[in-house]
Amino acid sequence: MNRTWSILGLVWLATATAALADEPDKARSPVRGKEAVRGVPAMNPPLWSASGYEEVWKRWAVKEKPADFAKRFRDRYGLHEAPYENNGLPMGLHYTKGLFGKGIVNDCLLCHASRVAGETIIGLGNASLDVQGLFDELPKVVGVPITLPFTGSHVRGTIDPITPVAFLLEFRTPDLELQKPIKLDYFENICSDPPAWWLLKRKKTRNWNGGVDANSVRVDMANLLSPFNSAAHIKKQEPVFADIHSFILTVETPKYPFPIDHELANKGKGLFVQNCARCHGTYGPDGEYPNKVVPLKTVGTDPILGSSFSGKNFDYFMKTWLAQEKGPDGKQIEYQDQRGYQAPPLDGVWATAPYFHNASVPTIYHVLNSKARPKIFTRSFGTEKEDFDAERVGWKISECDRSIANKLPAIERRRIYDTTRPGQSNAGHTFGDEFTEAERRAVIEYLKTL
Repeated sequence: MNRTWSILGLVWLATATAALADEPDKARSPVRGKEAVRGVPAMNPPLWSASGYEEVWKRWAVKEKPADFAKRFRDRYGLHEAPYENNGLPMGLHYTKGLFGKGIVNDCLLCHASRVAGETIIGLGNASLDVQGLFDELPKVVGVPITLPFTGSHVRGTIDPITPVAFLLEFRTPDLELQKPIKLDYFENICSDPPAWWLLKRKKTRNWNGGVDANSVRVDMANLLSPFNSAAHIKKQEPVFADIHSFILTVETPKYPFPIDHELANKGKGLFVQNCARCHGTYGPDGEYPNKVVPLKTVGTDPILGSSFSGKNFDYFMKTWLAQEKGPDGKQIEYQDQRGYQAPPLDGVWATAPYFHNASVPTIYHVLNSKARPKIFTRSFGTEKEDFDAERVGWKISECDRSIANKLPAIERRRIYDTTRPGQSNAGHTFGDEFTEAERRAVIEYLKTL
């Protein structure tokens, strides 16, 4: 299918929707931002038709629409029940209207809200999401089937946040007007687990590679580049994304929901400060975060995401309106083409499993013991307390056989994490290997308190 037709209706993921900004001079409002992240009111045109949603069960190899359709839909695509009124749709989707009538579009919470240990947490990366399944199986996008020149997700709980933006920018001039598409670079096998929102307040730079100033608002607006949005319409939404940014800065760290051995945790704190704090920072009222980007060769984790923004793409992005942003101090927002990964703050780290930028490590125990990491594994993708591994801190998993995994249909295969595949390596970050087992347990206990 022609790539110009392929883009019709595409409004990609992350912070892709927000409220209309009719009064752009208003001060930033986290209250408005809280509504905007769930698309109230809706801004973008529909991504899927309402009838496509109602009829998607026909692709599930069932004879009739299940009585528990809404739950089956959530379970199949890794979505969660909305903790607010949402017209029966899961968290992260909402109804809107477009040229072709009523339809459905995603909002920020599709990728940036989830459940863990029975608790719904706004701002937590959705570790269950199968975004590729949504795009493969929902039959229509405002009446036009999509054929995209990239894969949005290779394994559940991860997305490719790089290539979709390159694809959308191809159709835009530097001033965001529509144009005959140019050619930018695409990269394969990118896996990214969205960082938790509550960490942003501690950072000077953001994203996994630390290449974007933490004050940037416009960087998220790349997700508004639907061909049904004019350049003027996109630019008008900058105050809305400022509201979203201010809301994100108010999101609080979730507390560990299980008992903690505080005596053991106190022992672990000393070990953590001695061995881990130089990259991940210290905690408490006087805590400091070093905002350190660790070179790829030093950290040793999968390099594909960290090296996936080409010079050509970076240079073109820097010419666009998106990059011509000034921060609160009036100075130009800076972007850097970093070749490494930013060691994140560890506030609420218990909730953010699986670990590493590509979600390749299921528990904190495995982060601190590289020799014990499973090569091929899956999990139930349930999100209740019984699905959580409170001892090793992360998800309960089952190891798998590759020969079985390769025979499964794509939607089932994406439930299996194969660390031998490109972009999915669980190598590197061996800094916990020198701990004794007792020391490792103490550090894990301390991390539960953050």
